[in-house]
Amino acid sequence: MDWQLLGVSFITIFLAELGDKSQVAAIALGGSSKFPQSVFFGTAGALVLASLLGVLAGEGVAQLLPAHLLKAIAAIGFAIMALRLLFGKEEEEDSSSDPETPAIALSDTD
Repeated sequence: MDWQLLGVSFITIFLAELGDKSQVAAIALGGSSKFPQSVFFGTAGALVLASLLGVLAGEGVAQLLPAHLLKAIAAIGFAIMALRLLFGKEEEEDSSSDPETPAIALSDTD
């Protein structure tokens, strides 16, 4: 067992999940339930299963692609998401100010 990797994984996922929509859902379920223990075990089990699927998928992809290529793909994906978040708001504001521009953009396949 690599204890340092275990600690880094725990801290990374713990911090990433703080304030996440799954935590908000757990708060809502726990606050409205007569059995908060059931909510705890249900949400913990769901997080464990989702993490297991992610680790298995990551292991499978890592066997197909070299690590440096996988890291580059992840970095490019995060950069694209950041750019869309950064510039996507301006596009929404521009389209909402023009009454002739439809609010929903249709894809080329429609």
